[in-house]
Amino acid sequence: MTDDFAGTKKKWKDPDTRRRIGIGLILSLIIAGIYAGVNEVFPEQNGHYGLWSIMPPLVAIVLAFYTREVVSALFIGICLGGVISGKINIVQEFLIPSVGTESFALIIIVYLWALGGLIGIWTRTGGAERFAGWASKKMVRGPKTAKFFTWLMGLIFHQGGTISTVLTGATVRPVADKYKVSHEELAYMVDSTASPAATIIPFNVWPFYVGSLVIGTLPFLETPQQSVAFFISALPYNFYAIFAILLTLFFAWDKLPFVPGKKMRAAIKRARLGNGLDREGANPMAADELTQSKVPIGYNPGLIDFFGPIGTLLGVAILPYLITRFFMGMGENAILPIAEAFILAVLAGFGIALAKGMQLQEVIDGFIDGCKGVTIGAVILALAVTLKEVADAVGTAPYVVELVGNVIPAFLLPGLLMILCMLIAFSTGTSWGTYAVVFPVAIPLAWAVVPDPFFLTLCFSAVIGGAVFGDQCSPISDTTILSSLSTGCDLMDHVQTQFPLAILAGTLAVLSYAAMVLVFV
Repeated sequence: MTDDFAGTKKKWKDPDTRRRIGIGLILSLIIAGIYAGVNEVFPEQNGHYGLWSIMPPLVAIVLAFYTREVVSALFIGICLGGVISGKINIVQEFLIPSVGTESFALIIIVYLWALGGLIGIWTRTGGAERFAGWASKKMVRGPKTAKFFTWLMGLIFHQGGTISTVLTGATVRPVADKYKVSHEELAYMVDSTASPAATIIPFNVWPFYVGSLVIGTLPFLETPQQSVAFFISALPYNFYAIFAILLTLFFAWDKLPFVPGKKMRAAIKRARLGNGLDREGANPMAADELTQSKVPIGYNPGLIDFFGPIGTLLGVAILPYLITRFFMGMGENAILPIAEAFILAVLAGFGIALAKGMQLQEVIDGFIDGCKGVTIGAVILALAVTLKEVADAVGTAPYVVELVGNVIPAFLLPGLLMILCMLIAFSTGTSWGTYAVVFPVAIPLAWAVVPDPFFLTLCFSAVIGGAVFGDQCSPISDTTILSSLSTGCDLMDHVQTQFPLAILAGTLAVLSYAAMVLVFV
């Protein structure tokens, strides 16, 4: 009897056994859902399906953590959402509408093909490695300064979550790899200085997007100018973004009293001892095509191979935006030619390589290899975008707001609004989508509970920070996926190692809001 029990216990500890049991439970849930759907067990009410509304993203997230395999987890979540919403043909109802949009085409062309192609060209020209050597002489001396360099680039490339992650990751990875910074560390720093930086450095599109959501919610927020001014006035109280960026800086310089998370500590130790930048058995998002240097014999790598494309990218993307916004007064209509900037950067890489004597076929091969290297990222992003559409169809966000919003006491309202947004953004993988759902409800609610401008500012900032936290930590978020892709990290390794650090920043933010309400309201 004892031996049988021991054998059973040993089998349960086996990862493959647990994975099979988990998948079996999920499939059973889907079968039960199909039966329930056929018998109309999912009545829609108030734009959602009750508890079933949170099941598609919840199942996808739990399964992704449990099996460490994201593609099947996302697909199962989509299938379950199709059953609940009564739209069984998920290809026609969700997949094609999601990936057949202009915004997704922009992601594929810009953030995946252009990024992958540019990195692939660098494997032929040696531009990134040449930059790594130059940066190491000028600024980087070891893992600490390599991580600080990452932090600094994250603040410089602060235009938005996806833009920040791909620019920062592509720039700093060669330097960080040289000085044995684990890919888990690097992905965390890239992710934690992307959207958090974009929400407290207001020279981007975030103030205008958020401002458009709060226009008309209160009498003193009737115009775009008023709403943008309100966003800027709330910057000092965006505690999550502030703590996230500060913690990342302390993490870079090894100034934290302790590093939260056993897995992150193990990753740091492994990399510093030279035992690999990824854990054994990891599945890095960036394929070998993006990491293997294949500089042709006779080609002399130079800084121009790196700074030419990067300078083109930044110049074309940022200068027109600054000129049209600040010198021509176009405001929210300022020109931000992101797609054009990425394409021209790739063309600059082509032109420089050809001008220095590289054969055209060699450059083309590098570009193609780079595109191949981001294929898995494209697949995961397509499924993640589709799951967001599924979440909208089943009313995930409205249900969470309705469930939690009715029980929030005034004293804890800012902190609980932040937690609410954490849950919604984590479940849906989008901060902007969370803003669209929560702000029209949160702003009038906060003013009705305590009609005080400062209290309203705290609640507004809590929504901003909570959504960024959830987006940053969610394994189905585009910034999480692209942070892993641009740094060559295993997606679930990134999610699991950054979560304790993000939780620390989030906890400090919630406590700060409670203290501010107690003292000043």
